[in-house]
Amino acid sequence: MLSPARDAPILVVEADPRLGHAIAEQLVADGFSVELARTAEHARILAGAGAPKLVVLGLLDSPCGAIELLREIRHARDLAAPWDRAMPAIVVGSAAQELDMLRAFEAGADDFLRMPVAYLELRARMRAVLRRTATAPHPERLIEVGPLAIDTGAHMVTVEREQVQLRRMEFDLLVHLAREPERVFTKAELLRSVWGYRCGGSTRTVDSHASRLRRKLAPDGATRWVISVWGVGYRLI
Repeated sequence: MLSPARDAPILVVEADPRLGHAIAEQLVADGFSVELARTAEHARILAGAGAPKLVVLGLLDSPCGAIELLREIRHARDLAAPWDRAMPAIVVGSAAQELDMLRAFEAGADDFLRMPVAYLELRARMRAVLRRTATAPHPERLIEVGPLAIDTGAHMVTVEREQVQLRRMEFDLLVHLAREPERVFTKAELLRSVWGYRCGGSTRTVDSHASRLRRKLAPDGATRWVISVWGVGYRLI
């Protein structure tokens, strides 16, 4: 740890020791408590000991290492797992790889920055994510729409009491639709609210997730969930 823990720490995961220390030292200078890890295993240990309030994921063991670790965080189910699935996460990825951003958001990132990252921008993005997550409302844990039940705390979905396995972004999309099941959400709204895009973004991301979600909720096609409203977007029922 880079400073005495006055608050829940920021976990910085970065394989490059010079870059990791540079980011951590600047955060400490700005009053943050920081834990620094160079490997996924070290990150798990620090998460179990310190319960971070935000994780910054940079270069890890492989080009997709950070995204793989983020998927692990978002899908943590074992009570012994060190991760809080709802922990905010910022991914710092390659400027040369356009798909890195899409992969990061689909894996559950709250924000994405391209390398080389400017510290002042990173700090501003971190503060924005922390404000957003700190002030976010805490809606009801159980959402029921007919035979569909969603337990947001347990990250569990059932239809007619049969459990449905969903990926992180499929689950988040379903929760967003289910809170107002008859409302039609535009694709732009969903990109902003579910994926965190501020502007732009491919609507194909929404379409592909909606299609997979529809098939998983009703594999036999007997019940229609996630209804496409042509030229507008989607509603749940």
